[in-house]
Amino acid sequence: MTPEREAGREHGRERAPSGATAAPRPRTPRLDQPRPPRRRLLPEWDPDAFGRLSERIARFLGTGRFIVWMTVVIIVWVVWNVAAPVHLRFDQYPFIFLTLALSLQASYAAPLILLAQNRQDDRDRVNLEQDRKQNERSIADTEYLTREIAALRMGLGEVATRDWIRTELQDMLKEMERRGHGGPVVFPAERTERPPGRDADDR
Repeated sequence: MTPEREAGREHGRERAPSGATAAPRPRTPRLDQPRPPRRRLLPEWDPDAFGRLSERIARFLGTGRFIVWMTVVIIVWVVWNVAAPVHLRFDQYPFIFLTLALSLQASYAAPLILLAQNRQDDRDRVNLEQDRKQNERSIADTEYLTREIAALRMGLGEVATRDWIRTELQDMLKEMERRGHGGPVVFPAERTERPPGRDADDR
């Protein structure tokens, strides 16, 4: 056997087999598709929906309606287990089942109220942060307007006003009269207009 064939056989052994005998390639996850969710042992829930439900319950627990209904239920419970026939009483004195129900209600009410308070604190924190940013923007706008007004005032201080021009012209007239420029120069604005027919009367 020639050395070329032996080299070809060795090279063929090194290459991975192709066709039906080839091992399946590991499937790479596609980047254009979301990854399928993993199965969890614990149940999943929507935190936002659970928070809204807890706020509703907390609001109801903090109303007078809840206190009235709870008082009515307790009174009916006690009266029924005291005045009803013995075979119809489901919680006789000392009302252990009633104590257990009230303890269970309190144990659930406290975390729900705390959760509602935490959500309210988060909203208050967000509102305070937005108010702080709004105040910062208002302060920045006020400072900008103050600088612009100061710049306008400085610019107006350098503009030639009517009073300044009039003062300069009066100073120039006085200087010309002092140098011997004939009679006083009168501008058209300073001439007194005579009514028509006054010259004939003067004559």
